Amino acid sequence: MGTAWLTGNGPVALRDPLFLGIVNVTPDSFSDGGRFLEPEAALAQALDLVRQGAGALDLGAESTRPGAAPVDPETEWARLEPVLARLRAALPAVPLSLDTRRLPVAVRGLRAGAAAVNDQSGFRDPALLEEAARGSCGLIAMRSRMEGPAFVMPPYGDPDPDQPGAAIRDLRAIRDRLLAAGVAPERILLDPGFGFGTTFAGDLALWEALPGLPEAVGWPVERFCLGLSRKRFLAWRAGRRDLAPARRDGLAWEAHREAMAWGYRVFRTHRVAPLGV
Repeated sequence: MGTAWLTGNGPVALRDPLFLGIVNVTPDSFSDGGRFLEPEAALAQALDLVRQGAGALDLGAESTRPGAAPVDPETEWARLEPVLARLRAALPAVPLSLDTRRLPVAVRGLRAGAAAVNDQSGFRDPALLEEAARGSCGLIAMRSRMEGPAFVMPPYGDPDPDQPGAAIRDLRAIRDRLLAAGVAPERILLDPGFGFGTTFAGDLALWEALPGLPEAVGWPVERFCLGLSRKRFLAWRAGRRDLAPARRDGLAWEAHREAMAWGYRVFRTHRVAPLGV
């Protein structure tokens, strides 16, 4: 399968770690809600992430935290459009990923120069999958639990005896769905979905399964995208449950280093450089 992720901007090398810098264009994201809603603030954050070493940027205009208000496609696109335009002008060589699960937003974004679509619902929408398969964009497909259009987020302290088995089955199903649609494997990154429909016990089981996850799923280690940044899992695993999301970046850096030792290469993160850099 090679050592590159194929996107609308061309191949992105995966021999070395690839950091997707997160730019939340939302008023209510769990980690930095509202800080980058204005286009100029989003541009400044994107430039800083690239300075830190981000090789791609992931733009999201809908919060998926528990209890977040739903966003219609027009509102989502109204938030994204001015930011996407500024980033394409300022950073033409940096691939931009759209964190969306809505077909109209993906279509507009790809036409405006986005290189990839990051769907946290795992491309459940056949129309979105068909559109993505038709083009040349990269795909990031995340495992999650959903009931209708809503993400299922159980109480984080509950037990989760189905993990990591359920996550492995879900990732296999996503892999098969995308390949059956005709998407080349080189275009696909699979995201295990830490914190999406999992409890701490489930996330911990999934983390402990990471060394053997590529073999269990039947997917190359470099074609997974790990989204651990600022998640509750990091604070709970460190025994610091009250640690605020914005203060978890050091824990994320440590987790990324652990995962790199197992061969993982792609990380979606709010901060690329270690603290103090």
